[in-house]
Amino acid sequence: MQGLTYGAVTRDILKPLFKTSVIYYGLLGLSLAAMAWGGYCWYLQMIHGLGVAGYQPPVFWGVYITTFVFWVGIGHAGTLISAVLFLFRSKWRTGVYRAAEAMTIFAVMTAGLFPAIHVGRVWNAYWLFPYPNQRQLWQNFKSPLMWDVFAVSTYFSVSAIFFYIGLIPDIAAIRDRTSGVIKKLYSSLALGWRGTDRQWHHYMGAYGFFAAFATPLVLSVHSVVSWDFAMAQTMGWHSTLFPPYFVAGAIFSGCAMVITLLLPMSIVFKWEKYINVWHFEHLAKMCLLTGGILTYAYGTEYFIAWYSDNPYEWGVFTDRVVGDYWWVFYVMVACNCVIPLIWWFKKMRTNYAVLFVVSIVINIGMWFERFNIIASSLAHQFDPAAWTYYTPSYIEWGIMLGSFGWFSLWFLLFVKVMPSVAIAEIKELVRPPLKSDEVAA
Repeated sequence: MQGLTYGAVTRDILKPLFKTSVIYYGLLGLSLAAMAWGGYCWYLQMIHGLGVAGYQPPVFWGVYITTFVFWVGIGHAGTLISAVLFLFRSKWRTGVYRAAEAMTIFAVMTAGLFPAIHVGRVWNAYWLFPYPNQRQLWQNFKSPLMWDVFAVSTYFSVSAIFFYIGLIPDIAAIRDRTSGVIKKLYSSLALGWRGTDRQWHHYMGAYGFFAAFATPLVLSVHSVVSWDFAMAQTMGWHSTLFPPYFVAGAIFSGCAMVITLLLPMSIVFKWEKYINVWHFEHLAKMCLLTGGILTYAYGTEYFIAWYSDNPYEWGVFTDRVVGDYWWVFYVMVACNCVIPLIWWFKKMRTNYAVLFVVSIVINIGMWFERFNIIASSLAHQFDPAAWTYYTPSYIEWGIMLGSFGWFSLWFLLFVKVMPSVAIAEIKELVRPPLKSDEVAA
């Protein structure tokens, strides 16, 4: 941060808001195209029903629930980086936490689509929410799917408030550099922020409170999602290992997605002063830690299945290795357990090309991990006569692709209207202007 001034920090970080590159419009076009295709596939499903999906009895959870769990997991890194690391005063979070928080909001928004897509009749999705009604109909509060509604909505609400509070000083910086209607809009969002000592005192108190309040959500939300599986009697699911297993996997995939998103941004916007190899190396170390926990969980799963001496349980785990879904298992292990080990070498985890490629590989592996859990267990249940091989249809793949377009669209719009790096916190690392500098200015 040597040689930087407060004015230079503000100008550099706000530059994407006032100057748009061709690359931005190209990515925006790709996102819209993917979202349009996904929307068309969803339209076909609403017109023709869930029969257009590849469901085959007894497999009625597939790509939709897999992608739901995937996106909820992606949203965990934002809360971890912004809240937990803030409480520990980790300095490396400063450059990356704003984009990670935005990623959390948009990932949860994307995940929220899939329960509605999965149930088929999306126009009845409001039945998932408990509210007084004249039909005297109430949800089954013993259902883990209802727990998802409460967990995800709570996570989204707290994360959104925490995200907005952190944005207030930076919104004021945009307000001071705009005019007309745009200035009035940012002024209303800045809530009268002037940067006084009194405002900073209350701001830091509120930010610290929400950081402490949001921290338990890192552990609770994906634990609740794991109970969708663990509370069932299905082989391969009914395990107390699932909550920590899912939480570690969520942080693993979330940190990888932060690298995937921020590394190109730091190069395109020339933000190497604010987001550089130091930040990415720490994110890679987080992936190594959580990836190690995940690998241990994989091994523990198989040990428990073998040690239980339950032929049904062991049969499912054997089938994952040598059965119809063997290729899913080996893709999962390669992407999550083997390839990330290259980051143990400092030269590899400080190489931008390696960082970017491995981060994408990790998220591919994490999607296949969820598919491996869901498809293999449902396709081979207690009755061998009912065994099947679930193959997703192009409708399911299209909707999944559309979810990536939806997520990318919101993230790109955020980059255009809000600072993707925390201006106020970056300035805390810059040498304050001396009296001589003020006189010279």
